[in-house]
Amino acid sequence: MHSTNFSTLNLKPALFENLASLGYHEMTPIQAQTLPLVVSGKDVIGQGKTGSGKTAAFALGLLQRLDVKRFRIQSLVLCPTRELAEQVAKDIRTLARGIHNIKVLTLCGGTPMGPQIGSLEHGAHIIVGTPGRLEDHLFRGRLKLDDVNTLVLDEADRMLDMGFQAALDNIMEQCPVERQTLLFSATFPDKIQKIADSFMKQPALVKVASVHKENAITQAFYHLENSNARYDATKRLLLAKQAQSAVIFANTKVEVHELYQRLVEDGFSVLALHGDLEQRERNETLLRFANQSSLILVATDVAARGLDIDDLDMVINYHLTPDTEVHVHRIGRTGRAGAKGIACSLYTDRDTRKIADLETYFDIVIEPTQLPDESILATQPPKANMVTIQIDGGKKQKLRPGDIVGGLTGKQGIKGDQIGKIQVTDLKAYVAVQSNVAKTALKKIERDKMKGRTFRARLMTW
Repeated sequence: MHSTNFSTLNLKPALFENLASLGYHEMTPIQAQTLPLVVSGKDVIGQGKTGSGKTAAFALGLLQRLDVKRFRIQSLVLCPTRELAEQVAKDIRTLARGIHNIKVLTLCGGTPMGPQIGSLEHGAHIIVGTPGRLEDHLFRGRLKLDDVNTLVLDEADRMLDMGFQAALDNIMEQCPVERQTLLFSATFPDKIQKIADSFMKQPALVKVASVHKENAITQAFYHLENSNARYDATKRLLLAKQAQSAVIFANTKVEVHELYQRLVEDGFSVLALHGDLEQRERNETLLRFANQSSLILVATDVAARGLDIDDLDMVINYHLTPDTEVHVHRIGRTGRAGAKGIACSLYTDRDTRKIADLETYFDIVIEPTQLPDESILATQPPKANMVTIQIDGGKKQKLRPGDIVGGLTGKQGIKGDQIGKIQVTDLKAYVAVQSNVAKTALKKIERDKMKGRTFRARLMTW
């Protein structure tokens, strides 16, 4: 059991006195598990949600290592949005109150470049910023990271979602090899493992138990009188669950298309994925589903290969597949990353053999589940919270995620936390924004310049 009192840590007296004056005595679970490792100089991966107290976990570590007399950049903290960066910088300043003459500087997109250049010329001990703007300053030779001894990636999964992978790689490569790296993330996708493998030295992995639950997929089987009842059953399940992310598997592309058309007519937020789509259409469909601009994806098994969505609430097997392994693969797309998922399978008397195969495979007896009552059909389908803006410019135009975040935020723009996933291809860029600010975001992109020029943009709808 970890001791939870700050006094057990080997911290500078000035930090202790300030913590006591702020009324901080007991550590939160993530602090108790990470701070002893952080203070001892180890690389740490902390998995915990926002609000778990992780800022103090890394802030106390970097303040402990800081030498105020050396007026060089010794700590670098990377955050996905300007709002978070400003909050983190504020928290660091509060925790550093007992140490005189500490300079903390924020460098974020969506704010004018001029004052930042001036501040950088005056120097700083700690830099907190967003990847796009930091990369910009690095490339222009204004930012020197030769003296960094602590590098922090805060909300790393969110930065990757927003398309900052390349910028993170570039920044980390410019930092000294001999340094401490601390990475905090609410989820732990494969891309984070890659960062850990490439840029961290034998990191200790700390998970806060309250965040992470065991994988759990609940399977439910619904017996139908005949095939004509499939659509009605599907609609009831979708309305009852109000899923924010559901994939429906049909066996043929004709059935995918028919089901898609009927769901659109009934007001569902839905996209279709089948073998007749061109590669660009397929990519854009997957992108819009992954960034939550659409809540339902109807797909064939072949088309859904490579589908990698972490937060899938629900899978519906519109038809059972004859191949048990394919069934396992289908339902395994839900219940990931510690979330609970439900897999609903529709079947008729013709599927007796398939049901028997599944019973043998899972070593269960399949009892039919009752469908939600037909009164649920009066419910309104849920609407997507996000919408995708397509920008007519990409890597060839030197457009980077940081430029897009900067272009959307700031004067008469939207907030950083209203921006979702960003993807930049060679000639196009796609950014998800909250639906209620979509028009503001679109106007801001079309009106203001990014990379010294204006870009055309449009909202992607069906």
